[in-house]
Amino acid sequence: MEYNFKEIEPKWQRYWEENKTFKTPEDLTNPKKCYVLDMYPYPSGAGLHVGHPEGYTATDIYARYKRMKGFNVLHPMGWDAFGLPAEQYAIQTGTHPAVTTRNNCDTFRRQIKELGLSYDWDKEINTTDPKYYKWTQWIFIQLYNTWFDETLQKGRPISELKIPEEILSSGAGETRKYIDSKRLAYYGDAQVWWCPSCRIVCANEEVLNDGSHEKCGNIVGKRNLKQWMLRIPLYAERLLNGIDGLNWPEGIKDMQRNWIGKSTGAEVDFKIDGMEEILTVFTTRPDTLFGATYMVIAPEHCLVQNITLPEHREKVNEYIRAANLKSDLDRTDLAKEKTGVFTGRYAINPVNRKKIPIWVADYVLTGYGTGAIMAVPAHDTRDFEFALKFELPIVCIQDPDVEDPGQRNRIIRGEECWTEDGRYINSSDTATGIDINGLNKEEGISRIIGWLESEGLGKAKINYKVRDWLFSRQRYWGEPFPVIHWEDGEITLLDGKELPLELPELEKFLPGETGESPLANAGDWLEVTDPNGRKGRRETNTMPQWAGSCWYYLRFIDPDNDEHIFDREKEKYWMPVDLYIGGAEHAVLHLLYSRFWHKVLYDLGIVSTDEPYTRLFNQGMILAFAYENETGAKIPADQVEERDGRFYNTETGAEVRQIVAKMSKSLKNVVNPEDVTQRYGADSLRLYEMFMGPLDVMKPWDDRNVKGVFNFLARTFRFFSNQENIYYGKEDIEILKGLHKTIKKVEEDIENLKFNTAISEMMIFLNLVYRKGKVTRETASSFVLILSPFAPHLGEELWQLLGHDTTLAYEPWPGVIEEYLKTDVFEYPVSFNGKMRFKTELPADLEKDEIVKAVLADERAEKWLAGKTPSNVIVVPGKIVNIVIK
Repeated sequence: MEYNFKEIEPKWQRYWEENKTFKTPEDLTNPKKCYVLDMYPYPSGAGLHVGHPEGYTATDIYARYKRMKGFNVLHPMGWDAFGLPAEQYAIQTGTHPAVTTRNNCDTFRRQIKELGLSYDWDKEINTTDPKYYKWTQWIFIQLYNTWFDETLQKGRPISELKIPEEILSSGAGETRKYIDSKRLAYYGDAQVWWCPSCRIVCANEEVLNDGSHEKCGNIVGKRNLKQWMLRIPLYAERLLNGIDGLNWPEGIKDMQRNWIGKSTGAEVDFKIDGMEEILTVFTTRPDTLFGATYMVIAPEHCLVQNITLPEHREKVNEYIRAANLKSDLDRTDLAKEKTGVFTGRYAINPVNRKKIPIWVADYVLTGYGTGAIMAVPAHDTRDFEFALKFELPIVCIQDPDVEDPGQRNRIIRGEECWTEDGRYINSSDTATGIDINGLNKEEGISRIIGWLESEGLGKAKINYKVRDWLFSRQRYWGEPFPVIHWEDGEITLLDGKELPLELPELEKFLPGETGESPLANAGDWLEVTDPNGRKGRRETNTMPQWAGSCWYYLRFIDPDNDEHIFDREKEKYWMPVDLYIGGAEHAVLHLLYSRFWHKVLYDLGIVSTDEPYTRLFNQGMILAFAYENETGAKIPADQVEERDGRFYNTETGAEVRQIVAKMSKSLKNVVNPEDVTQRYGADSLRLYEMFMGPLDVMKPWDDRNVKGVFNFLARTFRFFSNQENIYYGKEDIEILKGLHKTIKKVEEDIENLKFNTAISEMMIFLNLVYRKGKVTRETASSFVLILSPFAPHLGEELWQLLGHDTTLAYEPWPGVIEEYLKTDVFEYPVSFNGKMRFKTELPADLEKDEIVKAVLADERAEKWLAGKTPSNVIVVPGKIVNIVIK
């Protein structure tokens, strides 16, 4: 019987759909549960590419395996469908984003079903569905009505906020301002990146190093706009502490830590000469204050205009305009030339009361610390380069520990920068009474902070790099904010019963050139009047695409619940997510934002766990062959032909090199999974993507290797579908040993997501089966069961052909009989003076002295002994033999 996947695969896909085979169990009493989640896709118009099935197949194998191990499994799929591409398509074609999104989702759903993925489609969600974003809006309201109690380190309802008497006595306006200053979600002025091409605000992370917008490639600029912001830095310590207990890749955990960016140090107040204002800086090294010889403030600092003297204002303003055109990455690039301009003002160094100049420079950012720094050029490379360029003083305050007296003198004179630690010199002042000379770093920091606090000039401080989350977008195709701005300045949020606030129908989707959202043209939807005649306008910005993905894993638990965000008992049962697989490109923002929302919901008693995702795994990118000429220019794949193993440009005839690169439309090397499934079947595609290499590494797609996996499946089908190969009776002992070794290996590899080696083990067993010629029905059934998570269509078909009348989806995973794992022989690596020279198979039950005799009698040992007598032979039974020769 031939392997006809074109009949087998649609047959079982229909069966699974008609019988709802993978419907999530409603019984919440089973203590064994497993929530397996993919990072759900944005449904683009291009449909799936072969990178999508890699992660989806991995989670599917794991989910199918867990069902067979007796677990209740939740394995859902949905669509992260708000976003810029659908809106841009609407602007170009006039097709409403809802229509484009619906069509794209239909395409993705069809393609995913054709891969045989065991999702529960009753759990499907779509972030653009008002029934879904009703609850996104509801969560925003919870954020707005929550404040962070720094003493308890948790969010609390705004109704529990204690308002100082002096605020209350100042009237309703001041009281409202105070409350708003504490909310996790707030509305305020923000200097933002504005893309004139997309007419949209860009988050900092969406602006590339060259100052361009990552989505369109056009240069962005700075603009001041009223925006909604979320105070994520308040949760920085909680977010940081939670990382350690997560079963995530260490690289991803480090990226989260670095993004949060915790720094321990002090805030120091510098008086400005001739002014009442104070310039506060945050520094991790307050012990180096005696070496601070100038100050730098960011171009956006609120004091720039106040402190700049009139004769310097033109140059300062010109510099600020130039800085506004640069991205944060560009400004902080250590390799770039240092630039700056003097304000004409001086600050007073608190430890020695010396006047030091205040400069404006773009390498200082307002989003970190206070937007101002004290510069210690003798001991900071960036400050040193700046001081040299602008001829500013350099004072060495740490004794350099170097042997070369010439180098030491250069450092002391300020001619060379010393960035290591050393005991303090030049660090005392009789007038201020502070002296740290001779102390080490820890002692110096402690003494300086103590002195600053006693003098009222500073305090110990922990700072975080993570900034308030810019949560507004000037787009149409996003979640509307449930917010009304009243003419008297008050902001109110809709009541939960008024949700969802749906997007109005619009004919034009282009944002205004001034920064207004398309919703500013929404007429009747926009304007509101309260029962007392007060007029107001709805918020016209929409939420970012991150909003829907921050909490989708929770809605999957109970997607049809109209009364509550989810059933509390279901949430307690299913959370946290046990396995979460997706691309490393979401390592920082999605995961950080999602963890932030989850912790707020946890504080409010809405969810039962402090963290959403217990185990995270990132699949590696699937690459493809590409081509380049002798100059390195890329040649599209459709302009290349292969002749005798070499590659040529069909237009010029010149030979080109085959390389491995990321798939892209321009290189014409994107692999469509439908092309593969049409030729080889979905099971072959699934198996090939898992067999290419370890799941977490990048690997190149090669059509030629898909055939090898297809042949394995075809051989499997031919053998086990042939009734002459199946018998009833006692199984061959070698088959039993091979089978149980395979079961154990495959089980361990699935648990560890090492699918390539699991497949390899099954291939080895199939070769054994062919060599033996026959197996029992019990053996055949066991092998089909362990193969089925990888190739489910083939598994179901063979299961039926073996005489079973139900689906194998919930059949128990075959058990391992330890007796069959025992080996009669062991392959010993034999080393001479620690270097392995050959291997030899010996009976597993040999005593040590018998092992020594057998090894020394091996003719291969004679070569390495070279006539010498061993001084010692070290034997570790079942491990190694090491022969020591002097």
